[in-house]
Amino acid sequence: MKKLLLVAMMAGFASTAAFAGAKCDAHPKDQWIKEADFKKKLEADGYTIKKFKVDGNCYEMYGKTKDGKKAEIYFDTVSGKAVKSEIGN
Repeated sequence: MKKLLLVAMMAGFASTAAFAGAKCDAHPKDQWIKEADFKKKLEADGYTIKKFKVDGNCYEMYGKTKDGKKAEIYFDTVSGKAVKSEIGN
């Protein structure tokens, strides 16, 4: 019984680790691209933003790509480069 409980706990940990957010480098906040400026850049690049937030040291955007596909993207707060993305249908 103990083995079964341990296996179930490990499986649960592995599944939550797979869905964890991106790892962005820590930068002083005074070096970050301003949120409003970054959102304007994303919209100029064709993204539709449904939700935009700070997640740890990353900017996180939920919305749609210029092709209308669902997107969840994490960005470095200084370079603006995508660190992790999940693009759906």
